[in-house]
Amino acid sequence: MENEYLSNLRNWWGDLHYSSLQKRGLAIIACLVILISALFILRGSSQEVIAAPAPLEMESISQQTLMVDVAGAVMNPGVYSLPLNARVFEAIKAAGGLKKGADTSDINQARILRDGEQIYVYPTTTSSGGVARPAMRKNGPVMINRATVKDFESLDGIGPVLANRIVSYRKINGPFAAVEDLLKVPGIGQSKFAQFKEKLRV
Repeated sequence: MENEYLSNLRNWWGDLHYSSLQKRGLAIIACLVILISALFILRGSSQEVIAAPAPLEMESISQQTLMVDVAGAVMNPGVYSLPLNARVFEAIKAAGGLKKGADTSDINQARILRDGEQIYVYPTTTSSGGVARPAMRKNGPVMINRATVKDFESLDGIGPVLANRIVSYRKINGPFAAVEDLLKVPGIGQSKFAQFKEKLRV
């Protein structure tokens, strides 16, 4: 059977209408194709397939921390990096703690911090009778994230009740992002807000 196959192959080869040089080139090409195919088959069967490691799910440092500015009556004012969901008292602690006589009456130290905000601690002064009272604020625009009840009372149309309401809202909800956020405080409408808008700063 094998001899018959070889005989047929020789007859087919002899019947090709090519010169001897062309037949030789064709034979070389055929051998190269067979050899390369065999190498690929052998290499593929012996090589182990190594699965690529699954990508690690890692959050960047910027997503795990927040930056806050701690200023005023603290030992080391400055910008500090804190973990997400850190609270105001942790920011004050990072700044070295409070100075003697610091006024924290308008600060909710249990509030969760927001990235980029400023914690400002006002100092206090002592009167001649030995009673501590908030230091006098300088004249100028009212900084709504630092202002005390008395500061808000200095604005046209705001009395003690509404001033306390503003400070309470700030303690619960955190610092205002814009002066227009005062409109979220119950009792402040557009007409009242227009009376003192120009005197406000964030």
